[in-house]
Amino acid sequence: MSVVLARVDQRLIHGIVVTQWAAYTKAKRLMVVDDEVSQDETMKAGMKLSKPAGTSMSIISTDTAIQNFKNGKYDSHSVFILVKEPATLVKLIEGGVQIPKVNLGIIFNQSGKQQFTKMVAMDEQEKADVKKIQSLGVPVTFHYVPSEDEKNVDNL
Repeated sequence: MSVVLARVDQRLIHGIVVTQWAAYTKAKRLMVVDDEVSQDETMKAGMKLSKPAGTSMSIISTDTAIQNFKNGKYDSHSVFILVKEPATLVKLIEGGVQIPKVNLGIIFNQSGKQQFTKMVAMDEQEKADVKKIQSLGVPVTFHYVPSEDEKNVDNL
């Protein structure tokens, strides 16, 4: 089965992911892919405390994720991938990870970013990365919570 959805969410593991997205995707493994967080034992421990019962959690680097997928480690899992930025997904896809869909959930508005939805603002690099994901054949939508309608990202 493997990846059921990938989500860009700068908060990574938080209430909406745990209480809504995990159930909606029916994922049995939440996978945070982030090179910095994967090296921070305190952050990892905090995130693991919030994982839903009956769900596994991995907090790993981009290279480790690519290698684990190549080795078939998650072939029998339903995996929900969480990343902070679209660039990580570009690396995963180019590294051979099969991602059926990308959901842009929360990308905070900061200086130099353009606001697209109430929860997503992107700079030029993030927009370019989203376009790259699309060019690699992966659909991308804005989707904050499962109960809201998805919005297409085609007009960046």
